[in-house]
Amino acid sequence: MDFVIEAVPEIPQLKFDIFARLTSVCPSHAVLATNTSSISITRIAAAAGDGQARVVATHFMNPVPVQRGVEIIRGLQTSDTTVAKAVDFCTEMGKTTSVSADLPGFLANRILMPYINEAIICLETGVGDRDSIDAIMKNGTNVPMGPLQLADFIGLDTCLAIMQVLHEEMGDSKYRPSVLLRKMVDAGWLGKKSGKGFYDY
Repeated sequence: MDFVIEAVPEIPQLKFDIFARLTSVCPSHAVLATNTSSISITRIAAAAGDGQARVVATHFMNPVPVQRGVEIIRGLQTSDTTVAKAVDFCTEMGKTTSVSADLPGFLANRILMPYINEAIICLETGVGDRDSIDAIMKNGTNVPMGPLQLADFIGLDTCLAIMQVLHEEMGDSKYRPSVLLRKMVDAGWLGKKSGKGFYDY
């Protein structure tokens, strides 16, 4: 076991507990990777005790079998060797890596989540309907799916959790989650995984 990837939901304490345990059960040379999309790698690494230098994020883009992108994020404690091993591991899987600093949202979600959130605000304020919003982005910017459909595939609860992290850690109102996003999560309409989101599945 040379490379371990944790991929549990975005629950900080759960991740901290897992990394505290991984340090004691994995060989000392094993890279300990998290697939977090928003939680600080420095905080996760701190939970790993003596294994902090081996902790890195390998944030695979969704859906993983289709998307080639992987974001490699190093914590303050992550060693250069660990980062290099993570890049090599993902490259061997046929993925394309991008390296990000350990700042709120990293690269992908710092850009993607405000885009999705703004699309939801456009829907809730009547700027456009669901189909028009998704169609203009698909046909106007050549993305494979519109922002509302993409939010359904990511999971609206995950989108909300990431927006909350961005809002709390950046302190900027532009990251405030939309009212409609909160209401849909409250209703249990989480997207594809629950059978209902902006679309029915």
